[in-house]
Amino acid sequence: MKTSSILFAMVAAGMASSVHSAEPFTVQDLVSMNKVHSYAVSPDASTLVYGVKVIDDAGEASSDLYSLDLTKKDAKPQQLTSATGTEHDVVFAPDNKSIYFLANRSGSSQLFNLALSGGEAKQVSDLPLDVNGYKLSPDGKQVVMTMRVFPECETLTCTVEKKQQLADSKTTGREYKQLMVRHWDTWEDHARNHLFVANVDGKKIVDAVNVTQGRDTETPPKPFSGMEEVTFTPDGKHIVYSAKAPSKDQAWTTNYDLWKVPVSGGETVNLTEDNKAWDSHPTFSPDGRYMAYLAMTKPGFEADRYRIMLLDTVTGQEKEVAPLWDRSPHSITFSPDGRNIYVTAQDVGQVTIFEVNPQFGDVRPIYNDGSNSLIAVAQDKLVFKHASLVEPGDLYTISLEGENLQRLTEVNKEKLAKVKFGEFEQFNFKGWNDETVHGYWIKPANFKEGEKYPIAYLVHGGPQGSFGNSFSGRWNAQLWAGAGYGVVMVDFHGSTGYGQAFTDSISKDWGGKPLEDLKKGMAAVTEQQPWLDANNACALGGSYGGYMMNWFQGHWNDGFKCLVNHAGLFDMRSMYYVTEELWFPEYEFGGTYADNKELFEKFNPVNYVENWQTPMLVIHGEKDFRVPYGQGLAAFSFMQRKGIPSELLMFPDENHWILNQDNLQQWYENVFRWMGRWTAK
Repeated sequence: MKTSSILFAMVAAGMASSVHSAEPFTVQDLVSMNKVHSYAVSPDASTLVYGVKVIDDAGEASSDLYSLDLTKKDAKPQQLTSATGTEHDVVFAPDNKSIYFLANRSGSSQLFNLALSGGEAKQVSDLPLDVNGYKLSPDGKQVVMTMRVFPECETLTCTVEKKQQLADSKTTGREYKQLMVRHWDTWEDHARNHLFVANVDGKKIVDAVNVTQGRDTETPPKPFSGMEEVTFTPDGKHIVYSAKAPSKDQAWTTNYDLWKVPVSGGETVNLTEDNKAWDSHPTFSPDGRYMAYLAMTKPGFEADRYRIMLLDTVTGQEKEVAPLWDRSPHSITFSPDGRNIYVTAQDVGQVTIFEVNPQFGDVRPIYNDGSNSLIAVAQDKLVFKHASLVEPGDLYTISLEGENLQRLTEVNKEKLAKVKFGEFEQFNFKGWNDETVHGYWIKPANFKEGEKYPIAYLVHGGPQGSFGNSFSGRWNAQLWAGAGYGVVMVDFHGSTGYGQAFTDSISKDWGGKPLEDLKKGMAAVTEQQPWLDANNACALGGSYGGYMMNWFQGHWNDGFKCLVNHAGLFDMRSMYYVTEELWFPEYEFGGTYADNKELFEKFNPVNYVENWQTPMLVIHGEKDFRVPYGQGLAAFSFMQRKGIPSELLMFPDENHWILNQDNLQQWYENVFRWMGRWTAK
């Protein structure tokens, strides 16, 4: 089987000695998995440093940093830290002799330096605000940090005092004059992420230059971007960063540009002013001659294909690298000699590492099994993190030719030996317009030949997303396999990793092509795999997947015995007026609600409630500002009033995702109880 491949065999072999005691995977197993994080490779490619978050038998978490000698085949990791708390954002000093990291050891997040020869870590910064991210200059003599400040404040002390004044205020009203007033799960407090530059000279940093002083913009952008959006120029004289221009259209534009500013502050220059779409990830070649970055071309569309752009800093000439390559990379790393660029991109249900030749545009896959994120190009090999449907995540190396795969870590070896995963495989079928559509099935962990099993039909969100060969900490497909279900996941039209035209096809057609794919996918997989019981199935989805549960109610109301709707869109009219990122519905439905009512209403689930009849569990977070909780409450209210079997699970402290691990266990307990009620034989 293609997708069950070598790593599934490795995990299975590692569990063979304990197979008699292995039990199906549960949510308790999921939340107790150890996690590898915060990895970095030394400039001379000799040493890897990484963090491991360990969950003990009592559920208590601890995290420390470890080093690994990459020059020795059988090297053992050496523990570097033992202090309480988590060290993260690890970066090597240019001399290979020490590392920097962020940690909260004195009441706030500050920068530390640790010599690899031994001794205690030294606190490098002593600033009155949290350092939320940082990046060193190429020579290691400067650092750029991001801190959250009020743009009108000229000093860090001013921000501290203003925060205290707001905390002490007897009034609680929030005042706004423009959008956005809230984002993801947080009401705007008028503070912004700004960039600060300081020298790293052996003395504690007690002050820094705000190079984005006075600008009403987020740098790096909220809520998910980090220091990959910020870099020094090779000569250390400027900072290049991604941000939107200060404006009143923040809520309905995706026009992030790359900006250049002196490390001493001053005039900011827009390097990508001509492109009105998204620009990001500025990355310089080792010799400083070229700046590569990622750029979309469609204004307002957050799921457009990222193009690799290459700017010659000497001649000013710019070109797109590999313009015919129909994938969307989301990272950039130059080879040490600058002759190649290494990127990762979704690719037919995997996240693949590719080598791209910037001169000729040749693209070559290096490793295409599972979900992979590149850490570093270490001379003649790549260091990367790998995860799959049967592996939570570990570090590996592979040669530049895609050979000699070597595992570096096994942070869950003992825990994985105690669990049993379901066998999985990728399948395909003819979907909308007879075009090929891909998906995955997973057998129940305790599968027995000849028996039929109920189906958990998982529908991904996005809608431009994918349930691929990866290991999720939230919607983990193996949990349904562990509970005795056959799992089916279809990457319907609109999914990512199958070419931009395939991704684009869902826009302005939310309830059309995807619904046809999902129907045909169910018919195809149950014919291909007779052990799947098409007459005993429940469907589940979150966000757009939750929308599709509501859409099923109106347009496929006899397909499932039950539905689970997490954060699903119910009324597209009200949804448009209460969501925060207006660019999203405006692109997906061809304009504002006032401009294009007909399309909004064509694919509006509330218009088809007279067809609803399938029992449905509704789940929502009260801090969800992407799809506000009124959408879930409205669906539940309607079903209760109509007498359709329904339940509601509302989390007051969760956003669009369930992040609290105790809440996650409650989520799965409710989901499995609900599904068991309707699928029991």
